Amino acid sequence: MASLVQFLPLFPFFFLISFSVSHGPFLPKAIILPVNKDPSTFQYVTQLYMGANHLAPIKLVVNLGGSFLWADCGLTSDSSSQKLVPCNSLKCSMAKPNGCTNDNKICGLKSENPFTRLAATGELAEDMFAVEFIDELKTGSVASIHQFLFSCTSSTLLQGLARGAKGMLGLGNSRIALPSQLSDTFGFQRKFAICLSSSNGAIISGESPYLSLLSHDVSRSMLYTPLISSRDGVLEEYYINVKSLKINGNKLSLNTSLLTMDGEGHGGTKISTISPFTTMKTSIYKTFVESYERFGFSMGLTKVEPIAPFGLCFSTKVEGLNVPSIDLVLQSEMVKWRIYESNSMVKVSDEVMCLGFLDGGVNQKASIVIGGHQLEDNLLEFNLGTSMLGFTSSLAMVETSCSDFMFTKDSSVFDT
Repeated sequence: MASLVQFLPLFPFFFLISFSVSHGPFLPKAIILPVNKDPSTFQYVTQLYMGANHLAPIKLVVNLGGSFLWADCGLTSDSSSQKLVPCNSLKCSMAKPNGCTNDNKICGLKSENPFTRLAATGELAEDMFAVEFIDELKTGSVASIHQFLFSCTSSTLLQGLARGAKGMLGLGNSRIALPSQLSDTFGFQRKFAICLSSSNGAIISGESPYLSLLSHDVSRSMLYTPLISSRDGVLEEYYINVKSLKINGNKLSLNTSLLTMDGEGHGGTKISTISPFTTMKTSIYKTFVESYERFGFSMGLTKVEPIAPFGLCFSTKVEGLNVPSIDLVLQSEMVKWRIYESNSMVKVSDEVMCLGFLDGGVNQKASIVIGGHQLEDNLLEFNLGTSMLGFTSSLAMVETSCSDFMFTKDSSVFDT
């Protein structure tokens, strides 16, 4: 008999109805999670519901490349609904454990806070989680996932997270990250999309009707590029192959080997929700900033003293202000990710704007890390089955934004 999936309308008191997943018409078309940007930390925060006996909201910081969800279990669900996963079990092997805890009885997982770089060994657990779903292009109810796998970890890892966050939600290409567990539960294709903004956006997993939740159809404006793998196989984090960089259509003079991932996994271009701004390896950044400054001058921009952490800033006291465009050229000259002013510049005061790209240092593992500011109001679709990334560039070009996702209620995760 198929396992049961519960559907719960989002009202103050949950009305529970159970359906078998074998009943096709009752399966959700897609899952949607509201995402808000925390103004203090620049982190992206979402909310799920947790607990079999009483569904309680839990706020989590989004980690695009994270392997799994980890949380401080002392601050989440009641103990009666949580179960620890035994060591040497099938579920434990799926999680790629780093050993066993509690006298070798419980599956152990290394959990890490990428902001503080603190790590701790947690315990693999399972509980019921609930997420909002889309059915026939409507939102407003939640579907529950029984026996959702996650890591119970130490409260010390919460340091540095956004206000109210009780852990991190991993969206990486792993067996127990959220996209894979949603696929296993609801029969979705292994794909998901993110649409971030400086206010509220969304994470969506499932079929493509979610595109109709935007005020404009953006499907025709999407381009596609392969997600790359390392020599050892699939990467849990998401990398693309940037062949060259252009500013105002002019190709930068770079050693292209610096952009390619080598046999040890160094190089390549990573997409990250952890870094608030795009960072580049020092040798690439130096050429990039010098070129941007030169083209900026040719367009009438006036350089001013930089404001940390930025290395290049301009005055906004310029009539008819325009800034150079940036292109990440991908598998061909026809496929490029264009970065417009709203994503390239950061307004730091009424009089100053700065280039939102930072020097990542000589030891940065990836050649380029595309950070949150550059991702905002760009719809990105990660298809793990085909290893392809779909992207739109700025949605402002089609007169919409990620904050235009049409939820049926105020979905701010900071209101609860």
